Amino acid sequence: MNKTVNINLAGIFFHIDEDAYLKLQRYLEAIKRSFTDSQGRSEIISDIEARISELFNERVQNDKQVIRIKEVDEVISIMGQPEDYLVDDEIFEDEPQTTYKRKSAPSKKLFRDTDNSYIGGVSSGLGHYFGIDVLWVRLAWIILIFGAGTGILLYILLWILVPEAQTTSEKIMMTGDPVNISNIEKKIKDGFENVTETVSDVAKNVTDSVSGAAKNVSDSVSGAAKKVDLQKQGNKIKSSSKTFFDTIGEVIMFFLKVFAKFIGIILIIVGASTLIALIVTLFSLGVVDIINIPWLDHADIVNAGNTPVWLVSLLTFFTVGIPFFFLFYLGLKILINNLKSIGNIAKFTLLGVWLISIIGLVIVGVRQASEHAFDERVIEKKELQITANDTINLKMVGNDLYKNGTNRHNESFKLIHDENGNKTIYSSDIVIIVKSTTDSLATLSVDRSADGRSYEKAIERAKNINYNYTLKNNMLLLDSYFTTNAENKFSDQEIMLTLYLPEGTVIKCNENSKTFFYYHNYNGTIITHGNTNHYLKILEDDIECLDCPIEEDEEDYEVNVDLKDENSSLKINEDGLKVTVDSSSLKIDKTGVKANGDEVNVNIDGDGISIKSKDN
Repeated sequence: MNKTVNINLAGIFFHIDEDAYLKLQRYLEAIKRSFTDSQGRSEIISDIEARISELFNERVQNDKQVIRIKEVDEVISIMGQPEDYLVDDEIFEDEPQTTYKRKSAPSKKLFRDTDNSYIGGVSSGLGHYFGIDVLWVRLAWIILIFGAGTGILLYILLWILVPEAQTTSEKIMMTGDPVNISNIEKKIKDGFENVTETVSDVAKNVTDSVSGAAKNVSDSVSGAAKKVDLQKQGNKIKSSSKTFFDTIGEVIMFFLKVFAKFIGIILIIVGASTLIALIVTLFSLGVVDIINIPWLDHADIVNAGNTPVWLVSLLTFFTVGIPFFFLFYLGLKILINNLKSIGNIAKFTLLGVWLISIIGLVIVGVRQASEHAFDERVIEKKELQITANDTINLKMVGNDLYKNGTNRHNESFKLIHDENGNKTIYSSDIVIIVKSTTDSLATLSVDRSADGRSYEKAIERAKNINYNYTLKNNMLLLDSYFTTNAENKFSDQEIMLTLYLPEGTVIKCNENSKTFFYYHNYNGTIITHGNTNHYLKILEDDIECLDCPIEEDEEDYEVNVDLKDENSSLKINEDGLKVTVDSSSLKIDKTGVKANGDEVNVNIDGDGISIKSKDN
């Protein structure tokens, strides 16, 4: 069993095996010895440690994982050995030589190059990424801005979304070079060399000017000063533009961060509220046996599959709650930058529970739907002492115990308690159909129907429907409801009453039975919703209303108006209108208009207008 050591590498804590720690320590010391006389040694060592820390962090799955020699060897193979480019015979003398395979150069990563930027470094970063000169990228931006008009928005989006290359490792990855010791050293030394070259150029200009002719000293120094001044002014302009656009970027980023925090708060509120509601509901269902929750009785009656309510609630809790938990967690991540992760184990566990819950609800739904797979009927017919010469009254009756009315649409389904206090399903889903028959006696057919997962179950539920009716002194009393035991569950139970009356029988359906009839002649019924509250005589497949208002037929009529002139008349009848004055007349009928005068005759009909003079 090996000891573990806690180390701080570039500000990140790691748990590392003792043997792996010793090897990493020797490796870092060898690197430090390699750069003893190098310019920028501290910066090189710092960037190398930061890169090693990044590589370790990529290989650590959780905070408790211990780094072993295997991970150290992988990092060394990526970073490279100091002896690959520096001669140091004493490196790793106590270890056997290990052959490391060189990995191919990594793919480029897109960063903003702020070292060569005028605004945000987007153009320089795109130039590195696509391997083209930054000048062409900037020309493309100018065309997009002044041509298509979308360049500004696209540039702002890239400025916000693309990260800045800050560390040496990121600057190396931006150019597509492998991030190893050699490239880190080269990058830092290039930075120092650029500074040195700038200073040397200025010094050389001054030295060349001094060694010249005395009369040219002033001009040379002045020229060098101008050159330095121009370079200084250019850098000042570049620095000013960077400062201006950096300020704009900071303002935009500030408002975006505020908006993101606002979204995070909303996610937390929505997620927490939903989770609390689900927990309260689940707790309520857990204590259902202790406290009485009225609506749960109805839920249990509808639950024809007999799936435990607590199980459905638990599956629903996980199915709905887990996504809202992650919304809540996402809101916390937005508000708290350094929020600790819940770990991959917890994430995959919740994902598995969520998938299992969805599958469970699907199974429950299929089971519930299967309870309505079969629709079966039980028909009971009974003769009534009603003959062709009888007059009967049909009326619906209710029950004061159930407090139900006589309207079919009032209570289609509810849970009640009978005289003994037992749970009972009550429904008024009843339809009345009246048909004519040539038999001498009337017949009432009671058709009970119900659903079930099998033929036998549907038949059993249909038989368990309780319905009553009575016939007293030519008064047919039909219950406006039926009942069944709560154990039968609600499975679309309904009753269809078909009354067969002999031809010649007179029936009057009470007003309270109106809602139990069809609105039209459906299923062969001869009495509909609008025929109630009238005496109806049964004919062959038809009825005759005995007390309905008589609709008078249109009769021929004629109106004569006395104009108190024997030579004038006005006559209006079914043929039309006719006016006669002396020898002139006007007639309007279905054929048209005819006017006859002393001198002119006018005829307007389907052929057109005809005007004739009597002189012609």
